[in-house]
Amino acid sequence: MNLLQDGGPLFMYTILLCLIVCIALIFKAFLKGDGNGKTRKLIKHVSLFALIWGFLGFMIGMIGALDAIAVVNDIATPVLASGLKIGMLSPTFGMVAFLIARLGLIGLTLKEK
Repeated sequence: MNLLQDGGPLFMYTILLCLIVCIALIFKAFLKGDGNGKTRKLIKHVSLFALIWGFLGFMIGMIGALDAIAVVNDIATPVLASGLKIGMLSPTFGMVAFLIARLGLIGLTLKEK
């Protein structure tokens, strides 16, 4: 089961790219420092984008799912449950990316003092 494909490739791969950028920026800040705070701000913005992008993917997916449910009079509970599970992948991955970036920012703050 490929979670990146199941959660919606557009949303999941964008969040993955944001996560990679955040990790690279965190390593850069640890190794070279961040005197003017520009790197920290960029990490904050990219991680917040990943979080919101994941929730946008969820909302768009749920709107499509609810439209499909409205057309069909009777839907099986397992089908609904698996659809909800798939829909929750992008916001969950967005939250993971956000938390990893925030942990990096905490580490950078601790390193400073």
